[in-house]
Amino acid sequence: MDQPFRTTLAQLLKARFPILSIESHEELRVLFEVRAVAGDAPRVRTPRAVWTWSLTDGLRSDDGTQQGRTKDPADALDALLRVEQPVVAVFRDLHPVLGGSGRPGEPEVIRRLRDVATAFRAGVVPRSLVLVSPVGGVPVELEKDVTVVDFPLPAETEIRAVLDGMLRANAASPRLRVDLDESGRERFAKAALGLTLHEAENAFARAMVNDGVLSLADLPVILEEKRQTVRKAGLLEFVESGPGLSDIGGLENLKRWLSRREGAWLADAAEYGLPAPRGVLITGVPGCGKSLTAKAVAAAWAVPLLRLDIGRVFAGLVGSSEHNMRSAIRTAEAVAPCVLWIDEIEKGFASTGANDSGTSSRVFGSFLTWLQEKKRPVFVIATANEIESLPPELLRKGRFDEVFFVDLPTRAERRAIWQVHLDRRLAHPRVRGELAVDDAALAELTALSEGYSGAEIEHALVAAVYEAFSERRALRQDDVVRALANMVPLSVTQAERIAAVRGWADARAVAATAAEDWDLTSAAAPTRPGPQRPHGGRPVEF
Repeated sequence: MDQPFRTTLAQLLKARFPILSIESHEELRVLFEVRAVAGDAPRVRTPRAVWTWSLTDGLRSDDGTQQGRTKDPADALDALLRVEQPVVAVFRDLHPVLGGSGRPGEPEVIRRLRDVATAFRAGVVPRSLVLVSPVGGVPVELEKDVTVVDFPLPAETEIRAVLDGMLRANAASPRLRVDLDESGRERFAKAALGLTLHEAENAFARAMVNDGVLSLADLPVILEEKRQTVRKAGLLEFVESGPGLSDIGGLENLKRWLSRREGAWLADAAEYGLPAPRGVLITGVPGCGKSLTAKAVAAAWAVPLLRLDIGRVFAGLVGSSEHNMRSAIRTAEAVAPCVLWIDEIEKGFASTGANDSGTSSRVFGSFLTWLQEKKRPVFVIATANEIESLPPELLRKGRFDEVFFVDLPTRAERRAIWQVHLDRRLAHPRVRGELAVDDAALAELTALSEGYSGAEIEHALVAAVYEAFSERRALRQDDVVRALANMVPLSVTQAERIAAVRGWADARAVAATAAEDWDLTSAAAPTRPGPQRPHGGRPVEF
């Protein structure tokens, strides 16, 4: 357990704070920590017995003896007032009678709690009441009497202890083979960060029985347990990661930058004194791989990919937007290490404070503060098509590690994109037929698709496959050529807009395309306008 919690709890007990409130689903773990602190004389000076109460057990002393008819919370509080020994009473799940979410609390119980606070504060014998509940919130009547104490999720050392204990318990089993070295065990423990100990134990057990071999290949099982956490929270979407970085055609500069930061949250990076990377802001021409990069990074790093919809943050009741943003941030940090993907961030933060009584400005301020100060390994990938509309304070150094510009693919990148999509679409022999994906075919398609985005190249190939499917035959080269000719790319319909984006990025962003892939000269006259040199983005190599 993190020592800061024990230190804080010991200080509050010594200072005779009468009522403490802890929000946690892990009541057994809370009880363990409370007992560890309350019985530690060097920490609290006067050791205290730990009593417990629940609606099913009533009030019980530290030896398990039930204190009369005390299942009713008001009766239990009356009995607690009569205790004349040093004690810490842990009341579990009292929240239903305290009200919340529009429900009034029970006046008698709330009044008893105020009486307890007064008596404990002025009493000669040190006594404290700890309320443990999975639901937060303090009634208005008790706001000045109750102190809220943060109870962190299990630390890596606690999760590692659970993993090591399970491995020792099953070491003699012939049905389990452990294929993990010290680094692999560290990855497993870090992957389970954000889970409760019970959830982590469930995830490890499932990984063990999955195929009888516990290896790094079982990391997705841990991520599946985290998916449940995200789904229950409701504000973030757990996205399937998809292909890896090697499956993205082009963008070598951006891919190298990302690859060098893989595992930067592990102990090896800490030995170098490196902080966890903050994230990147990716702007550029629509359809050129910004969103695909977010999915590929999560897959390459084997961490969860969470998508934050800014519109969902602002949905709901008046005044709930700030709470929604804080809840989304807490969920992301609970699941860390992870990738937090904010698609088209300008849609949510382009006009903060306009006609909404300052709500969007407050939400934006909370996001900026977290982005600057976050300690948990949450790697943020924000994408923007209209980056010039974003507030300037979002773009300054310290928010993101780097701003990358993704332009229309160059000749080398288009060739790589064609190769990736042709390999994927022609996997079945019936579709491939006699079509030869050789240098000549790739060179023709690369030349004809000048000025096309990666998404448009994929769409042209899909259209060509539909043509072949409609006639129940194999794909032919002329099907793809015809599909390209029938498409008007974005470089034509939005030429002025693309030129403006390139102008903005020329001195403000790093080019995602590697220098060796630039089209510095044109070997053939293009049929449509396209990039012959790096139009936007600073030429920095990684």
